[in-house]
Amino acid sequence: MESSSVRTLEKICVFCKANYGKDESYVKAAHRLGEVLGKRGINLIYRGGNLGLMGCVSTTAAVHGSES
Repeated sequence: MESSSVRTLEKICVFCKANYGKDESYVKAAHRLGEVLGKRGINLIYRGGNLGLMGCVSTTAAVHGSES
Protein backbone atom coordinates (compact mmCIF):
# COMPACT_ATOMS: atom_id res chain seq x y z
CA MET A 1 0.00 0.00 0.00
CA GLU A 2 1.32 3.44 -0.93
CA SER A 3 1.25 6.22 1.56
CA SER A 4 -0.38 9.41 0.47
CA SER A 5 0.74 12.87 1.38
CA VAL A 6 -1.59 15.80 1.49
CA ARG A 7 -0.25 19.24 0.77
CA THR A 8 -2.17 22.29 1.84
CA LEU A 9 -2.19 25.50 -0.13
CA GLU A 10 -0.64 28.26 1.98
CA LYS A 11 -0.27 31.11 -0.53
CA ILE A 12 -1.75 32.02 -3.89
CA CYS A 13 -0.94 34.75 -6.38
CA VAL A 14 -3.91 36.55 -7.90
CA PHE A 15 -3.82 38.98 -10.80
CA CYS A 16 -6.96 40.72 -12.03
CA LYS A 17 -8.22 44.06 -13.28
CA ALA A 18 -7.84 47.29 -11.36
CA ASN A 19 -11.36 48.28 -12.42
CA TYR A 20 -14.75 46.67 -11.97
CA GLY A 21 -15.69 46.02 -15.59
CA LYS A 22 -19.25 45.96 -16.90
CA ASP A 23 -20.46 42.64 -15.51
CA GLU A 24 -21.53 42.54 -11.85
CA SER A 25 -20.83 38.79 -11.75
CA TYR A 26 -17.08 39.52 -11.81
CA VAL A 27 -17.37 41.67 -8.69
CA LYS A 28 -19.38 38.95 -6.93
CA ALA A 29 -16.81 36.32 -7.93
CA ALA A 30 -13.94 38.52 -6.68
CA HIS A 31 -15.65 38.94 -3.30
CA ARG A 32 -16.34 35.21 -3.08
CA LEU A 33 -12.72 34.35 -3.93
CA GLY A 34 -11.47 36.71 -1.22
CA GLU A 35 -13.89 35.23 1.30
CA VAL A 36 -12.82 31.64 0.53
CA LEU A 37 -9.11 32.51 0.69
CA GLY A 38 -9.49 34.28 4.02
CA LYS A 39 -11.63 31.62 5.65
CA ARG A 40 -9.24 28.87 4.57
CA GLY A 41 -6.21 30.79 5.84
CA ILE A 42 -4.64 31.05 2.39
CA ASN A 43 -2.40 34.10 2.14
CA LEU A 44 -2.77 36.35 -0.88
CA ILE A 45 0.11 37.51 -3.04
CA TYR A 46 -0.83 40.38 -5.32
CA ARG A 47 0.17 43.73 -6.78
CA GLY A 48 -1.94 46.63 -7.85
CA GLY A 49 -3.26 47.92 -4.58
CA ASN A 50 -6.87 47.99 -3.61
CA LEU A 51 -8.61 49.14 -6.79
CA GLY A 52 -11.29 47.38 -8.81
CA LEU A 53 -11.52 43.60 -8.83
CA MET A 54 -8.08 43.23 -7.28
CA GLY A 55 -9.23 45.45 -4.43
CA CYS A 56 -12.35 43.33 -3.98
CA VAL A 57 -10.29 40.16 -3.66
CA SER A 58 -7.61 41.65 -1.40
CA THR A 59 -9.93 43.57 0.92
CA THR A 60 -12.38 40.70 1.34
CA ALA A 61 -9.55 38.20 1.90
CA ALA A 62 -8.07 40.44 4.61
CA VAL A 63 -11.42 40.91 6.33
CA HIS A 64 -11.76 37.13 6.53
CA GLY A 65 -8.25 36.49 7.87
CA SER A 66 -5.88 36.25 4.93
CA GLU A 67 -2.50 37.96 5.16
CA SER A 68 -0.79 39.55 2.20
